[in-house]
Amino acid sequence: MGLYGLEPGINDLDHLLYVLCKRRHVREAQVFLDEVKGGFGVTVKTYSILVRGWGFVGESGEARKVFDEMVMRGLSVDVHAFNSVLESLCKGGEVDEARRLFREMRGKGLEPDAFSYCIFVHAACEADDVHSAFRVLDRMKRYGLVPNVFTYNAIINRLCKNDKVEEAYELLDEMIERNVKPDVWSYNAILSFHCNRLEVNMATKLVSRMDTDSCDPDRHTYNMLLKMLIRVGRFDRVTSVWNKMIDKGFHPSASTYAVMVHGLCRKKGKLEDACQYFEMMVDDGIPPYSSTCELLRNKIIGLGFAEQVEILADKMERSTSCTIQDLSSVMRGNRKNIKPSKEEDSSEESDY
Repeated sequence: MGLYGLEPGINDLDHLLYVLCKRRHVREAQVFLDEVKGGFGVTVKTYSILVRGWGFVGESGEARKVFDEMVMRGLSVDVHAFNSVLESLCKGGEVDEARRLFREMRGKGLEPDAFSYCIFVHAACEADDVHSAFRVLDRMKRYGLVPNVFTYNAIINRLCKNDKVEEAYELLDEMIERNVKPDVWSYNAILSFHCNRLEVNMATKLVSRMDTDSCDPDRHTYNMLLKMLIRVGRFDRVTSVWNKMIDKGFHPSASTYAVMVHGLCRKKGKLEDACQYFEMMVDDGIPPYSSTCELLRNKIIGLGFAEQVEILADKMERSTSCTIQDLSSVMRGNRKNIKPSKEEDSSEESDY
């Protein structure tokens, strides 16, 4: 900046440190701050960025060192700064130390905000201690503080994992009563519970509630629902959900098509339907997963319809998508030089 006659200010430094920490280059950010802080009027915000950065990479000890330095320099530590170190300590498993610091914050006359309490809710959920999470929630209510949707979701998710879905529904109702709009993750956590237990009516009822509550389903919603319906053989409901999904303007991704193709391939007498969804995917210009190509190919050949493999491969070669053209070789049984897509790498087999 100096080359252009511009002198960097504290805001520029803060922004640089923030970006470095966000990209997990926290040690580099710390070294740089140590080198240049003498030339800047370093603020509480500057230190808080480093505190949160160290917590982000799991170095709660380093986070505490930065916080202590901030205090030693005589800076007026605010609630935001305390929240940064509380969060870092809890992420590092030092919840007892975080509680001690929380009491110290109140002793200094600083009133914790909603985020201060939410930190401990998340820590309790991570430790599978739902009772402690609810105790913190009750305390927030006494002080008139409202958790954010992210915090509610953490408890809902933990409740569902502990088979306490009734309490999860109660919490969903509480969110609406307190004007905290549930998001798709709020519903998906409960939907996952129902789908894993093949509770068709409860799952479809919940998705209908999403419409009532003006919350649009996402690909995870549809993937879970479609996978369950195929698994239990409710193909009429599968078609209905698929058509409603399209009518709502939702564009299926490779993972959603994979749910259909993989699921139908595993069902007796549904190979033709699997091929139809595969062709729809190709027509839409969506590159299938290589694993989807392989599964469909092996299923077709196993049933003695090798000519159908060639028909699908030819269709893929005529696609306007270069990726789909390349994948035609996988359909023909040659995986050479074909790497899984990033989406396929990040998708678990359980997704489809």
